[in-house]
Amino acid sequence: MLDLLIENIKEVVPLTDEDASLVKKAFNPVQLKKKDFLLRNGEYSDHMRFIVEGCLRAYKIDENGKEHILYFGIKNWWINDLYSYLTRTPATLFIQAVSDSTVMQIHRDQLNILYDKIHMIDRFYRIKTQNGFVALQERTINSMSQSADERYYDFVKKYRKMEQQIPQYMLASYLGITPEHLSTLRKNLTK
Repeated sequence: MLDLLIENIKEVVPLTDEDASLVKKAFNPVQLKKKDFLLRNGEYSDHMRFIVEGCLRAYKIDENGKEHILYFGIKNWWINDLYSYLTRTPATLFIQAVSDSTVMQIHRDQLNILYDKIHMIDRFYRIKTQNGFVALQERTINSMSQSADERYYDFVKKYRKMEQQIPQYMLASYLGITPEHLSTLRKNLTK
């Protein structure tokens, strides 16, 4: 589990063996069964989290009780309510396991210690945060400017592995369409 985490970090920044050892000691595993929550609305997000196995979703429930999925995370991805983490305010999102999952997480205090000891860890999280902002902006613009068909085809093109792990009603929520509309889009794609 920890080797996958170290490989993920090394894809972005170099780490010495000593650095890797310090990183490994700072992270703790969390085992989740399908439908278990990693974070609930109202809790504080005090950890950065790396997905070792499985699939998770981050979503919000509106005042009418409707779920709105903001994003999914699969193996080798990071997941968090970053707004809660950065502002130290209660989470507005739920993060829930779509399938049995394993997550490695590091508490904010431990991460701050790593920042002081390993300059490249600070750089790693800066780059990850920047990339996350770019992805969020792209998703926002696509939601405003693309049709549901285009959003679905783009999703399939970019995230084929993930699409196969996600129940249809969840993917429909993410795309902002009904499950019936998604079913029609899937049928058209196979033609």
